[in-house]
Amino acid sequence: MSPAASSRGRTASSGYLSIGQVLARLTPDFPALTASKLRFLEVQGIVTPVRTESGYRKFSPSDVDRLRTALTMQRDYGTPLALIREYLDDRSGQAPVPTSIIAATRRYRRDELISTAGATSALLGDAVSAGLLPAAETYDDRSLSLLRALVALQGHGIQPRHLRTLRQSAERDVALVESALAPLLRRTDAASRARAQETAPELVRRLDELRAGFVQAALDRLGP
Repeated sequence: MSPAASSRGRTASSGYLSIGQVLARLTPDFPALTASKLRFLEVQGIVTPVRTESGYRKFSPSDVDRLRTALTMQRDYGTPLALIREYLDDRSGQAPVPTSIIAATRRYRRDELISTAGATSALLGDAVSAGLLPAAETYDDRSLSLLRALVALQGHGIQPRHLRTLRQSAERDVALVESALAPLLRRTDAASRARAQETAPELVRRLDELRAGFVQAALDRLGP
């Protein structure tokens, strides 16, 4: 073996992890992660593992950090991989994002949710009755945002019961997206399901853009 090849081998082995070792570190937080999903994330430019002389992938500590950040952003916020890759590349060379920043979304007890949103117990109860929020012991940041929106709308006389059609419209959107992604979802390989996971939020955003355009057009017809 040449000195250069020997150097490459040491570089690819010293402090680097195999796919199995990466899975062992990340699957406790991301149970759906598989070797196929890791390879898919490599193709998408999220990580660039080095190769050993035998062709095996070896992941650096930086790769593991990028994977953890990417998987967290996908899971908690539905961020598309293109935006995740741009974010990771922008912070390339900087210190890793502290664990506290990419930790799981905060949970709020019922009384904390009401207080933080500036709502009332009655409004939360109406939102649950209308199917806009779940009946739960704790709530996440998304629920907090929804309740804050309901507080603002209530100030204009719009009550949760008036918004049932919005929830039904959202459910129809999900059914439409599922239908569009059915060819991918029917496949059993992890890469196809990962691609479906990434595409779904993008389709939803496009539907939101259309809806916003329709609403604006309707408002324009009201005149000045």
